[in-house]
Amino acid sequence: MVTTPPASASTHDEASALDRGPAQEIRPPAEVRFADELAVLEAADRAKGSELPPGWRLSPRAVRAFVVGDAELGVRRKFYGDDPLVDRAVVSLLGRQGLMLVGEPGTAKSMLSELLAAAVSGTSNLTVQGTAGTTEDHVRYSWNYALLIAEGPSERSLVPSAVQQAMSAGKVVRFEEITRCAPEIQDTLVSILSEKQLMIPELGSEARVSARPGFNVLATANLKDRGVHEMSAALKRRFNFETIKPLTDRQFEIDLIEAQLTAELGPASERPPLARDVLDVLVTAFQDLRTGATSNGAPVKRPETVMSTAEAVNVAVAASLEARYLGDGTVTPAEVARQLAGVASKGDEEDARRLRHYVDNVVRERARRDPRWKSFLSAAESLWQ
Repeated sequence: MVTTPPASASTHDEASALDRGPAQEIRPPAEVRFADELAVLEAADRAKGSELPPGWRLSPRAVRAFVVGDAELGVRRKFYGDDPLVDRAVVSLLGRQGLMLVGEPGTAKSMLSELLAAAVSGTSNLTVQGTAGTTEDHVRYSWNYALLIAEGPSERSLVPSAVQQAMSAGKVVRFEEITRCAPEIQDTLVSILSEKQLMIPELGSEARVSARPGFNVLATANLKDRGVHEMSAALKRRFNFETIKPLTDRQFEIDLIEAQLTAELGPASERPPLARDVLDVLVTAFQDLRTGATSNGAPVKRPETVMSTAEAVNVAVAASLEARYLGDGTVTPAEVARQLAGVASKGDEEDARRLRHYVDNVVRERARRDPRWKSFLSAAESLWQ
């Protein structure tokens, strides 16, 4: 008989935390975070008698509303940018072609894929993460080797991949950063997208998994980054490509950052004040460095680091945390400048020189007539000496 000692208080607390499960997650999946909105959209579909495509949780109009918002139903906008792109993405998922979202890092490709999968299939967790170490087993299936040795190939010893599970259930499977995988691993999808079948020859010549209605592949790719692999022409033909571009609308970007701050740190009443004029400094600096020019056309040396909206959100969150725990409780352009340093250079000396050039030639000129930029300059000068 095996006995265990009484649990200590700390052990009991840890066990209780584990028991609470999803409530303790830092970032639950979209279908959990926005469960109330998905339920509202489902109810609206039923009330209108909307036609649902086979295998879909929501109607195409409701999927669109989930992503871009619907004020009448109280559904928040979650993707800021190109609304017609969202329409095209929804239509792609209705058809036989897969959907490929491409763009620079930080342009919300993964977020959009998660939202679409949650709205269409009710789950965004059927995901393959593309890396240099991704193998064919991750895309097709693998085996429980203990059972395989004991019993031989059987359905019991088969371990289905996320792709196989999506095919069997008629759901959308996400393939993140597909171009990080070797070309021969990418091409495993060619027959799956073409035939909508997955052969399992180990179980017999006729053994296969046939996709149910609702199955599709939603992939993301960064086609310009270092370390990516070119996709074959055969695989490209199986996807409809949509390019997500960085935000250029200043107000859109400010609104998005404010929304993300609320999601990360709570409503404005519960976090350090971050005025819109301070957010304007943050967004202006990012857009200058992102585009290589100021709004009045002055040239700016662009850093190699991608100055995406996602990175701007990170700076805003970090500046808020600095103000709360190390400052006086109010976010100023000085906090923005200090936190921007860790995002923009990433330890690259050439990028540091570009940032010094930006501070010396753009920020200093603005600081002569704008106290916000003077505050930014006072903090930035010591960071890129």
